[in-house]
Amino acid sequence: MRDFHQPGRSAVFAANGLCATSHPLAAGVAVDILKRGGNAMDAAIAGAVLLGICEPQMTGIGGDCFALYSRPGLPIQAMNGSGRAAAAADAAALRDAGLSAVPTTSAHAVTMPGAIDAFCKLSETEGKLGLDAILAPAIHYAETGIPVAPRVAFDWRNDAETLQGSARDRYLFNGSAPKTGQMFSAPGQAEVLRRIAKDGRDAFYTGEIADDMIAALQARGGTQSAEDFANTRAERTTPVAGAYKGVDLVEHPPNGQGATAILMLNILKHFDMAAMDPVGAERVHIEAEAAKLAYDARNRFIADPDHTSRLDHMLAPETAAQLAELIDPKRAMAAAAPISEAVHKDTIYITVVDKDRMAVSLIYSIFHGFGSGIASDKFGILLQNRGAGFTLEDGHPNMLAGGKRPMHTIIPGMLRKDGDVTMPFGVMGGAYQPNGHARFLSNLTDFKLDPQAAIDMPRAFADGGALKVERGYSDAVRQKLADLGHNITIPDTAIGGAQAIHIHDSGVLEGASDPRKDGCALGY
Repeated sequence: MRDFHQPGRSAVFAANGLCATSHPLAAGVAVDILKRGGNAMDAAIAGAVLLGICEPQMTGIGGDCFALYSRPGLPIQAMNGSGRAAAAADAAALRDAGLSAVPTTSAHAVTMPGAIDAFCKLSETEGKLGLDAILAPAIHYAETGIPVAPRVAFDWRNDAETLQGSARDRYLFNGSAPKTGQMFSAPGQAEVLRRIAKDGRDAFYTGEIADDMIAALQARGGTQSAEDFANTRAERTTPVAGAYKGVDLVEHPPNGQGATAILMLNILKHFDMAAMDPVGAERVHIEAEAAKLAYDARNRFIADPDHTSRLDHMLAPETAAQLAELIDPKRAMAAAAPISEAVHKDTIYITVVDKDRMAVSLIYSIFHGFGSGIASDKFGILLQNRGAGFTLEDGHPNMLAGGKRPMHTIIPGMLRKDGDVTMPFGVMGGAYQPNGHARFLSNLTDFKLDPQAAIDMPRAFADGGALKVERGYSDAVRQKLADLGHNITIPDTAIGGAQAIHIHDSGVLEGASDPRKDGCALGY
């Protein structure tokens, strides 16, 4: 329980249904959908699509999603809503042009937006209300507008320079980012959503809407075709899991990076984490070293599952044991191999549990702030730059190639105990997400924190040759870490954001939401 003398946030308890996400309007819409008879999947999709209007710098219909979902007594299922590279994409051509990486604001970085196909499939097979009902709130707000929230305004200002061409007209106000409280609307997207509500996924991937996206990309040298859009398909897949102190961490499989979190926890098992000060230098150091090693494995092995076969090696206990032996408790190692994707932190996450205890963990993103910065001219659809997640290294399993999915940073999570789902959760933050999943579970198990306290705890992240340490740590901790050889920085932007719902044995739901974001947990 938190100290009520100190600033903080109480958890939200509810008996019937609950949503936790990064914007209160989306949480409210999700709960409204539940009250109207929708299930957790209906509510999660309704809230997620609305978040593309609430937080357009983070996500939108030009992006991708991953989802985990479960019903009591049934296995957890996974949906891969990530799109593929254009059939004509060619790493060799970019290397021949003198490039060593996929340019993040080019048409070459735009993979097919997979989220809409995933939402349509999930609505049809798992939902109850239908697309017209669950898209109605987002259509309304896209048309009438939403006041820009404080964290959204902060990110918008930081990422505005990414916008190019017609995207500047749609997402800037007289050439500038909006201030907190200014109204933002997206009438072009409202029309797109109306057509999807009426005619389903084909309205988005074929015809006028697809032509609008293709024209914007081809005008900038892109090779995307009508066939690429028409052939976009989300796919069901099988989750992966690993145990940590009696709790199973369930993750989306590759091309997501969830296996990295399992590997990191497997490394941490070799250290007495529970004996450490939860906000002390020793814990930060061991966690940072484990992250360097786990992320190096990720960069080597995680890719489109049709192009890699090393997942079993990453998850094997002996792999973690060998890596743990490389950690010196008294000295920081040099950074492992550079992260192979263009690291960024812009993602939204939503989790919903309904009265029947169906649980949904859904993450949805356009990757960098405002994605590629390219928007379609007629409808204003911002297109993701997930192709920047590919490498151009010849022969690498994650090398850019036609029809291939890139390594993805976004990962939904679930915790399971004795076969039952106990907590859908997610930690936003681009590359930080596996580290965030591992730290969250360690906070719950090693230090017996409740979900809200586990989310509130200050964060650190070994990233790009530096150890980023939030201001929540003391100067004394930062000095001890520097003495161990870490290159300490204090990031301008807080590290990530998180949401979680604990399903208690009593059936009561407990929602937690990260104060680093604008959102909240709401229930009924």
